[in-house]
Amino acid sequence: MAFITIKRKTVAVILALILAVVAVAATAASVIASARAENGVTIVIDPGHGGADGGVVGVSTGTKESDVNLSISKYLADYFKKSGYTVVLTRTDMGSVEGGIKYSKRGDMAARRNVVEKASPDLVISVHCNSFPRSSVSGAQVFYAQSATLGKQFADTVQGYFNEVLNKKPRSAAVGDYYILNCTEYPSILCECGFLSNFDDEKNLITASYQEKVAYTIFSAVNSVFYDKA
Repeated sequence: MAFITIKRKTVAVILALILAVVAVAATAASVIASARAENGVTIVIDPGHGGADGGVVGVSTGTKESDVNLSISKYLADYFKKSGYTVVLTRTDMGSVEGGIKYSKRGDMAARRNVVEKASPDLVISVHCNSFPRSSVSGAQVFYAQSATLGKQFADTVQGYFNEVLNKKPRSAAVGDYYILNCTEYPSILCECGFLSNFDDEKNLITASYQEKVAYTIFSAVNSVFYDKA
């Protein structure tokens, strides 16, 4: 076997060239990421409930709505971030938005409103799971504020995607009298991602794969509206 002797100076030159290439690639990636993050569109994602307020619970497993909401919201945030949106979450852990030792529903809602107002978003997406006395009721549905023209546009679009991808039977987006939809002037929608009171919906909603599927469906619908508006 023949051995090739490489001088120390030559090795140094080769290493320098490699480092230069890596640096250029890293700079290019940084520029691309910066450009994507500066598309001027901000989304606030609001995982419903949290802390002492667990929301509704699964009919079979007792899974808390607040946990499912948070998981879907994190998947949703990742999709938006990777596509260049600025994303703000009202909560990032199992706790309430307001924090503190003693839970206050009024304080928690006010804290969510403060997050939204500080972010000045182009859209607020509140993520929830539903419940109903009749276990046969199922499906994902979107709500918007009365007289909210832009909110209705987003809600109708997301509902169409829900019907196409998630729902066995089509549902219609509807007006909802929810605090998060009415507490600020910013366009807002509330996504009820399924019924934890329905066996099949619950079975799906507690799995990571379905949570990610729900998140991608919401993202795709919202992204299509912003893409059409561009």
